[in-house]
Amino acid sequence: MKINTFRFYFSFLVFLAVFTVSAQHTTLNKGGEKAPAPGKHKMMLIPFEPRMYMSEIDFAINKETKLNSKQIKAVFRDGINEQLYKALKPQHMVVDLMDDTVKTKKDLGDVYQYLVLEYMKVPDQANYKPPVKEKQEGVVKNGQIVDESNNDERFMNAKIKNATLVPYLYGKYKSDIFIFINQLDIKASNSGGPADVATTDGFRRLSVHYTVYTYDAKEINSGIAETQFPVAINDPKKIVNSYFSKLAQIITERINLALAPPKTK
Repeated sequence: MKINTFRFYFSFLVFLAVFTVSAQHTTLNKGGEKAPAPGKHKMMLIPFEPRMYMSEIDFAINKETKLNSKQIKAVFRDGINEQLYKALKPQHMVVDLMDDTVKTKKDLGDVYQYLVLEYMKVPDQANYKPPVKEKQEGVVKNGQIVDESNNDERFMNAKIKNATLVPYLYGKYKSDIFIFINQLDIKASNSGGPADVATTDGFRRLSVHYTVYTYDAKEINSGIAETQFPVAINDPKKIVNSYFSKLAQIITERINLALAPPKTK
């Protein structure tokens, strides 16, 4: 009887030890920096710098909601990352540098320090190639050099100027895809006209400029995601939930296509 009792307690202690180790492992990994499984991706969302917020409607938002410019910007800055997180999460692991600004403040500062933001031609998404810096060329008209390349649409692209940045983020967060939100534009008119003739078409234009890099600093997609929304909507949360979600879906589909392009026959 004593032998059976001893065996019972011994088995119980072994089970308890295994369960404790397993629980500790689970706790440590919950929300932690776990590497993606083979064939899957862990994506990092990097918010735009506050200075890269361009809006023509903050006055209207303030008039209706009483939010000041800093509060409006904060809602939109967090909102685009939130919607991207929701769009990407069903297929990928996602880490958002907006989640814990105390923990990630230094890393976010380093990211901004080692990025070069510059306007480039918007790439053709149907036949994507990373945009390159253009040569300043022009033609002589009436004795003056005129740059004729400015008619093409531009977007704010992100170029990494420090080769150690992405490997550092990859090593710390185990992310292999990096999504840089470079700029947010909100135009008072969908037509893109001056703000004083803004509301004639009844819609505003919403644009996100972004760049996507792999862990080896290869640019796999970039450009502008755009949509429109009615001039009557001045609640930032409604704009985020109803229209930022559309932008997030556009970017997510482009990323997925870049990671798994269709096979050519």
